[in-house]
Amino acid sequence: MNVTLNLAPVVNLTDEQFEKICLTNRDVRLERSATGELIIMPPTGGETGRRNLSLAGQLWAWNQRTKLGIAFDSSTGFKLPNGATRSPDVAWVRRERWQSLTAKQRQKFVPLCPDFAAELLSPSDQRSDTQAKMREYTTNGLRLGWLIIPAKKQIEIYRPGQAVEVLDNPPMLSGEDVLPEFTLDLSDIFTV
Repeated sequence: MNVTLNLAPVVNLTDEQFEKICLTNRDVRLERSATGELIIMPPTGGETGRRNLSLAGQLWAWNQRTKLGIAFDSSTGFKLPNGATRSPDVAWVRRERWQSLTAKQRQKFVPLCPDFAAELLSPSDQRSDTQAKMREYTTNGLRLGWLIIPAKKQIEIYRPGQAVEVLDNPPMLSGEDVLPEFTLDLSDIFTV
């Protein structure tokens, strides 16, 4: 279960201070909400780690083949336009957006919202918190998002300006026009 610390009564962390806290505590996964709360996330268990690797590996292989963008793992922080710093389980940014960043911007938390992000709901995650995070990505510029819920073999698909689409036990997911010709095979992710 995530732990959220409200630091606002004591301090409003600057981007530099938040980055320094993250660098000083590399073994801890941290995010920052748009209101400045510090979110501490526990490490994943074995099944979640295995599923995350399958998801990331499939996206990476597609991206290596197409060279359309840059793929990121769960340790990458994205500084969203609303001020939050989030780390999706996997993310992808179109190559031209990545190339528009300076070398310095690429070294720090990425100052943009990914075009695509996926979150894999682990047993320690609160579904409502992860759904809120998916909505936050969408309102900050995400073009396609997947919330993968292995325990229910369910997918929630997030697109800007549209209602969330829920799929029950699909064998595959299409990357649509955001990730052209990408298909995520869910058989390994849904395997118990």
